[in-house]
Amino acid sequence: MALDTGSVRHLHLNSDAEPDEGFAVVGQPSVDEGVDIGAALRAARTFRGLTTQDVADSTRIRQSYIDALEDLRLEDLPSRPFTIGYVRAYAQLLGLDGEAAVLRFKNDMPDDGGELRAPVGVRHERDPRLALVLIVGLLMVGAILLWNVAQRAMDKDAPSAQVAANTAAPHSASAPAGSAVSLGAPLPAPVESTTPEPYKTPGLDDAAANGGSADAANAASKARATALAAGEGEIDAAHVAALGSTFKPRGVIHGAAAADGSGVVLLARKAATLVVRGGDGSVYFARQLNAGEAFRAPRTAGLTADVSDPSNFDVYSGGVLTGRLTASTTALGKLAKPAA
Repeated sequence: MALDTGSVRHLHLNSDAEPDEGFAVVGQPSVDEGVDIGAALRAARTFRGLTTQDVADSTRIRQSYIDALEDLRLEDLPSRPFTIGYVRAYAQLLGLDGEAAVLRFKNDMPDDGGELRAPVGVRHERDPRLALVLIVGLLMVGAILLWNVAQRAMDKDAPSAQVAANTAAPHSASAPAGSAVSLGAPLPAPVESTTPEPYKTPGLDDAAANGGSADAANAASKARATALAAGEGEIDAAHVAALGSTFKPRGVIHGAAAADGSGVVLLARKAATLVVRGGDGSVYFARQLNAGEAFRAPRTAGLTADVSDPSNFDVYSGGVLTGRLTASTTALGKLAKPAA
């Protein structure tokens, strides 16, 4: 039997009132009405003559959630704690026991222990840059793989290098026409012909060294022949050609003055040591001479010259070149002789 509300269009019940305060209506369906809690709530709302919009306005719950509660469409409702709160508020609005309504909801829709669903209407937005980075990475990996496959394919198809045989294959004189002919190893390059040494006129070098003088060239030739006959071996042609040349100082002259000299001068061609001793063994002169320095022997009799390398000293006597020292120890008195 429907409740007679008279001329009242909408009945607004106090949702804060407890069901035991006398607000329960006689004959109103209980929370145990119907096949489930949703059917019980719908029966109680219909009994009171309310619409789902009236319930939504009074409880501040979306009308779509009220419809989903009555049909128990949990997929259209927010998470379970929110849904339980909606059931309690809905039941209290209709004057029913809220806790009893929640207990039946839990019995009708037991919790399977799944994760809480997000509230309906919330969008999960992802950063589009992450997808872009993932796509670029996949493209790079694919490009590298394709490049490696292409490189291996090209290396496989490339012709192998041909290596010439080290030994020449034997040539068959009776090879049939049209058959392949084996070629031997290439022949070595021909040896280049040598140019004969140009002819030198005898005595031409001696004459050139003495300014073109024929007499000096003849003297140098005779001196070379004499040295070879004496068994001295090959001698310096430039030195032989310069025999008889005038002494020209090129550095410091040690020893006696020009007026007190015996006429013998030792000129150092290269750096060498010169020690001059007297007849009693006393040292008269000792020095390391540089190239171009000279020693003028005094008129003292019995002097002996000890040198480190006799080939490094030219001997001048009477102001002209007479030769070179031939021994490490030489008596200076024997060097005073006319120029050759």
